[in-house]
Amino acid sequence: MAIGYLTMQARTAHDALPLQGVRVSVLDDEENRVYELMTDENGETRRVALETVDKRFSLNPDFTGTPFVSYNVLAQAEGFDSLFVSDIPVYDGQEAVLPLVLVPMQGEQRSQVQNEIAVGAPAVSMPGDWDQEGSTGEEEAYVLRQVAIPNPITVHLGTPASSASNVQVSFPDYVKNVASSEIYPTWPDAALRANIYAIITFALNRIYTEWYRSKGYNFDITNSTAYDQAFVYGRPIYGSISRIVDEIFNEYVRRRGQNAPYFTSFCNGTTATCQGLSQWGTVSLANQGRTPLSILRAYYPNDIEIAETNIMTNMLVSYPGNPLRAGSRGLDVQTIQTYLNRIRQNYPAIPAITDEPGVFGESTRAAVTRFQSIFNLAADGIVGKSTWYKISSLYTAVARLAELDSEGNTLGIGTVPPSSVLRQGSAGQDVITLQFLLDVISEYYPEIPGPAQDGIFGNGTRQAVTAFQQRMGLAADGIVGAATWEALYETYQGIVQNVPQPGPAPSPGNTLNYTVRAGDTLWLLANRYGTTVDEIKRLNGLTGDMLQIGQVLRIPVSQSQQYITYTVRPGDTLWLLANRYGTTVDAIRKLNGLSNSNLSIGQILKIPV
Repeated sequence: MAIGYLTMQARTAHDALPLQGVRVSVLDDEENRVYELMTDENGETRRVALETVDKRFSLNPDFTGTPFVSYNVLAQAEGFDSLFVSDIPVYDGQEAVLPLVLVPMQGEQRSQVQNEIAVGAPAVSMPGDWDQEGSTGEEEAYVLRQVAIPNPITVHLGTPASSASNVQVSFPDYVKNVASSEIYPTWPDAALRANIYAIITFALNRIYTEWYRSKGYNFDITNSTAYDQAFVYGRPIYGSISRIVDEIFNEYVRRRGQNAPYFTSFCNGTTATCQGLSQWGTVSLANQGRTPLSILRAYYPNDIEIAETNIMTNMLVSYPGNPLRAGSRGLDVQTIQTYLNRIRQNYPAIPAITDEPGVFGESTRAAVTRFQSIFNLAADGIVGKSTWYKISSLYTAVARLAELDSEGNTLGIGTVPPSSVLRQGSAGQDVITLQFLLDVISEYYPEIPGPAQDGIFGNGTRQAVTAFQQRMGLAADGIVGAATWEALYETYQGIVQNVPQPGPAPSPGNTLNYTVRAGDTLWLLANRYGTTVDEIKRLNGLTGDMLQIGQVLRIPVSQSQQYITYTVRPGDTLWLLANRYGTTVDAIRKLNGLSNSNLSIGQILKIPV
């Protein structure tokens, strides 16, 4: 017999309080007591070993039996209702952590009530009811400006229209639960990662398109595999899955050049097949030595990539809050113009918008009015809440953002700044955009702190705004008005335009010496010199990603690469740059056509390599 492991954690008050002295009984499938345990001051039991089935059966898609052994747990504590968790799968070599959330007895309650949770087999082993829904063109779904992680995510424990309850959990905990409920934790690491990427991205697609909230529901996603992905509230989480999720929970799949999370539909690939990812198929590919991204590209388009978002917020509402009308300006206007121009491909009666992006002029008003008349809205040419959401929902449908053949969405933060004035205490999408810009800019201007991207304008965001304003010579009042917005967009667009794209692979032995300065990272250096992080680490014998100011690195460069581009920062001189990059002042001046040695902050220089 193989051995698996189980640890219990007793909590109450939304996990805020650990419960000591909880009596925990571990029972087999015939209700025989295997262990009698007590929780300690941290609310935890000791880890116990349990007999189970050899893991090779959970790696075989043709095995028709049960590749695990199920156990039950009964938790009892004075003053609390008891909890019975049944059908807990225990896997060979895997440690599971079972949360025991105990509910206090109410004031008039005289006897304990036993609450029950049934865990059961993972979805991958069940007969297929995978029919994950995409857009039909009739659904109401909107589009958020940026990809964000909901904090927390609200899960409906049933089909969308059912009267089941909702639960709120952190996004990493949600992903861990779904992965533990969908697949076997014994699978190879690459297969686990590929499946977890699909799980993360599917959920973020639901959030990005406001799939359920746009229909008037008060949740983000369901736990029905006929609509979404499996989630069993109160189930155990397996160690192999937990470790991976902690590492990649903010990474998702998108198509290159697009903003929207790709619709990563999936099925088990044995009892149910679909156009998306085959869960069992990932095991075969992992056993062939394929990487997680390579596995994903076997089922989804070849141009998909893994992207990252650091935005975690509960401020996820697409409507700007105020109607847009003739004379309005800003990013919200550009958003509506972008959506209407795409919708016009399917509804040619909508006139083309010829106004300047972000300016609500006559052609924008005409397009809005015609759209309203087509869809039986008050044809007043004003984008209020109902018109905004109808335009957004039609855009989601025509661009098929919740389908495998999605066109994707590239607007993001657009090219036109928001028109709002933000200050400490503000909240919402414009604050998320502000924090995103500041976070990117902080990578290139070390004196500007990167704020938390939570959609709330707190003290940290105010400090970052003030530092940016000081750096750009603006009034440092911590308030984001038109001038600060304009400077933010100009700075961001300058960074995007001047980050060099990776070039040809470096020739062996062709290197230069580089002295690390404040703000440098391996990623930035790799992009600047057209190489890779792994190649720099290999060449310098680095085992981690940390750099020290003043550290000298050997950087590989290709024989065809004659120069790099460099944006001048405060304190730079031609002499310092020449020494840093192993060249001469005269060579830099000649390459850039400089008549003197004066430099301006933000100036773009070519540096010979």
